[in-house]
Amino acid sequence: MSALLRFVLLVLVSAVALQLAFAARIALMRVIDPQSTTFQRSELRRLAGQNGELQWRQAWRPYERMADSLKRAVITAEDAGFTDHGGVDWEAVEQAWEKNQKAQARVEQAGRITARSASTPAGARAMRPPRIVGGSTITQQLAKNLFLSGERSLARKAQEFLLSFMLEALLSKERILEIYLNNVEWGEGVFGAQAAARHYFRVDAEWLTPLQSARLAVMLPAPKRFEKRPGSAYVSGRAVTIVQRMAAVELP
Repeated sequence: MSALLRFVLLVLVSAVALQLAFAARIALMRVIDPQSTTFQRSELRRLAGQNGELQWRQAWRPYERMADSLKRAVITAEDAGFTDHGGVDWEAVEQAWEKNQKAQARVEQAGRITARSASTPAGARAMRPPRIVGGSTITQQLAKNLFLSGERSLARKAQEFLLSFMLEALLSKERILEIYLNNVEWGEGVFGAQAAARHYFRVDAEWLTPLQSARLAVMLPAPKRFEKRPGSAYVSGRAVTIVQRMAAVELP
């Protein structure tokens, strides 16, 4: 057997072993609540390296002890097809890809215009990179937070897809949503629905009102940014829209 063939076989065996390890960890989550996620551990290291006292807020709450309004609000805002898809919403992925391509094209066109007028002060300003639209489902977000780094690459995205399929195959929709709501970030050192409810509204997660739930859901794409202005006009207006749409959401 050639050295190249042995190397290829070793890589394949290692890849399979890694996927089996992931599957085993996910299977255990059917009965064991995950104590932390890869993203949380990364944030903990970052916060620990900063000056001042470390503030970390998180407390697990079972699915039935979180307000139904919060579950509906998060599904409405983050993944309207959560109860129907198998982990990946391919239509949303396609739409995100098209938006990103258009955004990149606009930046490139603006860059060419800037290059032609580089002698002017306005033309000398650096171009801002396009805003990347993800199109990720709740299951994909959970897969990424549980196991993966924040790196953006095709290999990482492919692994995210595989983990999402494993989560859907081994856990119920209810369990996926429960783990997600208990671990998602809602601010600097604020993780999970209970910590968010106490931090922003001084109530437990089971007593959140529909409007409070909607406000928390609005914050999810950029919690550290919205934490600075939780009562902004955008958060308030978007929350009202989510409340209006929540009634049509079917819970797992």
